[in-house]
Amino acid sequence: MNREPIPQQRIMEKLDRLLEAQDREGAERHLLYWMQEAVNADDQRGQLLLNNELIGFYRKAGRGEEALAAADRALKLLEELDLTRTRSAGTTCVNAATANSAFGRPERALALFEQARAVYEAAPDTPRHLLGGLYNNMAVTCRDLGRFEQAYGLFDLAMAAMAEVPGGVLEMAITCLNRADTIALERGTEEGEARINALLEQAAEYLADPGTARNEYYAFVCEKCAPGFSYYGWFLEAEELEKEAKQIRERLGAVPGVF
Repeated sequence: MNREPIPQQRIMEKLDRLLEAQDREGAERHLLYWMQEAVNADDQRGQLLLNNELIGFYRKAGRGEEALAAADRALKLLEELDLTRTRSAGTTCVNAATANSAFGRPERALALFEQARAVYEAAPDTPRHLLGGLYNNMAVTCRDLGRFEQAYGLFDLAMAAMAEVPGGVLEMAITCLNRADTIALERGTEEGEARINALLEQAAEYLADPGTARNEYYAFVCEKCAPGFSYYGWFLEAEELEKEAKQIRERLGAVPGVF
């Protein structure tokens, strides 16, 4: 039996190419193929990497059962590898928490976010983009649990962190829309209209930033943000974002993936 660790860098480079080309079926085959190789080699660190990727892949595809199963496997591997106090633990907990939040388990999600926060904030060298993503996603979970003041404080932390990240404007736009949804949920759209519109205007400015690469991730963010603009009556902005995403995907095209 092969006991060599799987080639993580090569696997991730190929995954990036498949996702950039919108070959989602190829990306899933790629991840599952290498997962089996990692299992055959008893490469637990490789399995941890791949489970983390599968959490996000299945979450974006709306496949809750698979996303949560990958999250449970990743969390178990953290324990087996004794990595619960490392940055890998923080990243895994954020991924698992985001999946739990997306698929109706907010209490479980908040507990995992708290674990990640403890790890990230204890390390002075934690990259700002990791903190920004943690705070934003944790805020959404707090909102869903009705913890509005806690959510607003976390949104503030998310904006401050991402303001220090090159290209962080896309995440800042998402945070603006998440904050608008929180105001609407807490106070209603009529009472919160002025604040909501100000946040939508700010989000639109971030998305229009000319220095941001118009790549697959930009298209994903456009598609993620468009329904929010539409919900609040910003139909032209939503239409432009959907058009932009479509043009990017047409330009990138899709190619068949091979292992």
